[in-house]
Amino acid sequence: MVVAIVLGVLSGFAGFAPLLLGTRLARRATATSALGEAGALLLGVLISFLLLAAILFLCVFLARDMVLPFALSLVGGLIASAIGYGVYRLVRK
Repeated sequence: MVVAIVLGVLSGFAGFAPLLLGTRLARRATATSALGEAGALLLGVLISFLLLAAILFLCVFLARDMVLPFALSLVGGLIASAIGYGVYRLVRK
């Protein structure tokens, strides 16, 4: 169970990476760019959602008895990385 929790937290951190890339793309977007700010952010959310869903389905198929601790720690890792990023941005300013 500890392995499932650790892997879930690491997967949550990995699921936050596309959101970081989406925010970087949104900052670089100009007023005339085809992707735009909202498009870059939504693309990051979509990729993050697909990545997390694929990882969770992989856990369901490989270790069905460990899905609940894995899923809860995945969500916890995603939330922790979002809070950490927000605090980092707040302190850096």
